[in-house]
Amino acid sequence: EFRERSEKEAQEFRERSEKEAQEFRERSEKEAQEFRERSEKEMKESRERSEREMKEFRERMDRSSRETDRRIGDLSNRFGELAEHMVAPSIAEKFNALGYHFDDISEPRKLKDKQGRVIAEIDILLENDDYIVAVEVKAKAKEQDIGDHIARIEILRAHKDRRNDKRKIRGALAGAIFPQSVKDAALKAGLYVIEQSGDTVKIDVPESFKPKEW
Repeated sequence: EFRERSEKEAQEFRERSEKEAQEFRERSEKEAQEFRERSEKEMKESRERSEREMKEFRERMDRSSRETDRRIGDLSNRFGELAEHMVAPSIAEKFNALGYHFDDISEPRKLKDKQGRVIAEIDILLENDDYIVAVEVKAKAKEQDIGDHIARIEILRAHKDRRNDKRKIRGALAGAIFPQSVKDAALKAGLYVIEQSGDTVKIDVPESFKPKEW
């Protein structure tokens, strides 16, 4: 009876231990699974929050950049308009001193194609019976302005050719601020350089300068 009782108690102990061990394993696996799910959820929420904050930051930066570009553009336009008003009143006089004798000044002049679309705009045009000088006015002249203005003059040349206007065209670049490197490049390209000088402007014509003609 003692052996039977002992074996029974041992069997019950083993069964109880196995049951408790099984419950412990199940509970541990459940807690581990809940921990993994909670961690994945928190990581996902963290990623989504970070992505959302980064997106909002980029949008704010884009808006700020666009606003800055707009303000710079507005400021540049105002400087450009100011420069035009400084250049226009005395520019004919300065060119006439070089022997041109211009009698017609127009600003600005829009060139249109046959469909009426604007294909180019010249800030100031000086004209007489023999020559046309197309002047581009910038607050601060850049090297890119040289190529852009030459392209504009070529459009003007084609525009005049269609009207059988054979007058020679020359170009000039005017700037309130004119870096020396840009000035040298403009002269090398055959463009007159018009610089601010006090309340008026001056045309710098080196001895070696030869204006390009279109």
